[in-house]
Amino acid sequence: MAGTRIPLTASAQDGAPGGLADGWLDTLTLSDPHPGETRHALVARTLRSAVTRGLLPEGTRLPGHRRLAQRLGVSRNTLVDALTQLHAEGYVRPRGRSGTVISVPVISVPVISVPGHAPMVPPGSGVTAPAQNGRPLPLSAWAIRALEGQVEEVGGDRFAVDFRVGQPVPDLYPEAAWTQALARRAAQVTHAHAHDPLGPLETRRALAAYLNAQRGARVTPDMVMLTGGTQSALDALARVFLEPGRLAVVEDPTYAGARAALAATGADVTGVPVDDRGLQTGALPPGATLAYVTPGCQYPTAVSLGADRRQALIAWAAAANAFILEDDYAADLHLTSRPPPVLQGLAPDRVILLGSFSKSLAPVTRSGFLVAPPGVLRVLTGTRPLTDRLPGRLDALALADVLASGAYARHLRRARTAVQRRQEVLLGALRTHLPGWPVLPVASGLHLYLPLPPPWTEADVLARAARQGVALSPVAPLSQGGHPPAVLLGFAALSTTELTDGAARLGRALRQGADGRP
Repeated sequence: MAGTRIPLTASAQDGAPGGLADGWLDTLTLSDPHPGETRHALVARTLRSAVTRGLLPEGTRLPGHRRLAQRLGVSRNTLVDALTQLHAEGYVRPRGRSGTVISVPVISVPVISVPGHAPMVPPGSGVTAPAQNGRPLPLSAWAIRALEGQVEEVGGDRFAVDFRVGQPVPDLYPEAAWTQALARRAAQVTHAHAHDPLGPLETRRALAAYLNAQRGARVTPDMVMLTGGTQSALDALARVFLEPGRLAVVEDPTYAGARAALAATGADVTGVPVDDRGLQTGALPPGATLAYVTPGCQYPTAVSLGADRRQALIAWAAAANAFILEDDYAADLHLTSRPPPVLQGLAPDRVILLGSFSKSLAPVTRSGFLVAPPGVLRVLTGTRPLTDRLPGRLDALALADVLASGAYARHLRRARTAVQRRQEVLLGALRTHLPGWPVLPVASGLHLYLPLPPPWTEADVLARAARQGVALSPVAPLSQGGHPPAVLLGFAALSTTELTDGAARLGRALRQGADGRP
């Protein structure tokens, strides 16, 4: 693969017909741009939408680059950059002299107007129309936006070494302590208890004590609501605060689930760039209602937000009358020193703190929480019965025991040691097999963030790694466009033998030629 882009083959150059692609080309127009969206990101989103709507089935050969660029009114370089991003995401693949073909299988169902119902998918929505009994489902605009915002790993191949993020880490979970807590509490949940829309007071007291002592928060039990996890909390807050015409801010790149939850409301969601000191607060736009941030351990870059930028973010929120949604992602797994305190402790009236124990305790518990000002909690408790139910009482009471007994703190000390050891093994192996690459440790979290030196692209690296039996996670799907290429290597779920083997395979995959190019 040449340089930084998908190669231009002879067929791609001369615009050989591509069957269905030719008819599709006649009606193709660019989607409406999002605020701050780059030109190549807009082209990528337009083509991605055509794929997910079923207009371009798997195996369809795209028209030549020059012809497609002319139709879209963009330069050929812009189109190639867009196709390179789509290749990294798995939507297209180059096929030698046959040009570029669609690689994601999507079944297209025509949009049929059913009497008494709105069309299931409005034109240009970007969502494939599922059907029941031959007729499309009359989905709401919210559902269409929610489906359009999903980001999933493409492909189900098995790999010799799987570095993709999000893998469960069962050997780090405190199985014995959790099982004992569940057994102690099991008898209590069989008896009737007064319903508390915030969750059991005992658990909220334990959480408040833990957050105040360990995370520098300013929390009382009446500020805590138990949730099923960060995603359910984001959904609830987005529904309460956002609607079409309002603006939300996210980091760029960011957790895709957060961006999808906010965008599903119809609000405009704009990304603010991240650098080696976290969110660039000087680029925050005016007029936003919510800002989703991960200041303790930015996802996916794993950097922490500096003290001056924390103050600037709080000042911006106060001036905009906005709320900051602080996702305390992976802070409990801070490896090198005490984690930075939460923003909520600096501005409890402006910051809504979100947390989950899925990574540090066990994903099956569905134990999460949010901390918010009393006025916000009153609204959430009023709207919750329409959209959500409390997490299981047994899990909540077991969590209270694990926190109050000190078992959770003891577990974290063991887990941090194990995670740090695995990171050190991977770092050492990568430095051996990828000399000269910018391989740096992370202070917290369960993955490494590996920037790609020029002229490497994510598409290049993912394709070469896969041929050596190694799976990586791309960063491009987490960005609205313009973020420098990088890949993620999740290390916590792998043994030291697998980490060493994976680094050796990656080194073989990315070994450069004498000219220093991929």
